Parts: sequence; C-alpha cells; structure tokens
Amino acid sequence: MTEAEVRDLVGEVLADIAPDADLSTVSDEEDLREALDLDSMDFLNLIIGLHERSGVKIPEADYPKLFTMKGAVAYLAR
Repeated sequence: MTEAEVRDLVGEVLADIAPDADLSTVSDEEDLREALDLDSMDFLNLIIGLHERSGVKIPEADYPKLFTMKGAVAYLAR
C-alpha cells in the first residue's frame, strides 16, 4: 500500500467507527485516540477494520505502532 492508500483506508475505517471524527484536524504525530476521542473499543475496531480491509495481520503487541497516522502509514505501507 502507498502512503495515500493507507491514509484513505484509515479515514474510511474511522468514518465507520466515529462518523463525527475529523481526521483532517489531526497531525501525523498526534495520538489518534486522544485527538479523536476514541475509546478502547473504538481503537480495537479501527485495528480490526484495518486488518480486514488491508489483509495485514496486526498482532496485539503492534497496536501501539498504530496510535498515530505516521505510525499507521509506516506499519501498513511496508
């Protein structure tokens, strides 16, 4: 996946989980959970959605790598 594809994917999955969340207001280094007021279930649903739509296996130990958009791009674009 390219960086743009990952960004689009994260946006699509977040739109399903938190329709009112505005990803455009979040910097690449900002914690998505705090910036978008995602609770633990929302974040877990984000991980599940990213896995299902990308096919990339995301073990629980790697969840912290996806706390930021920068981390998600690095993780899923590899």
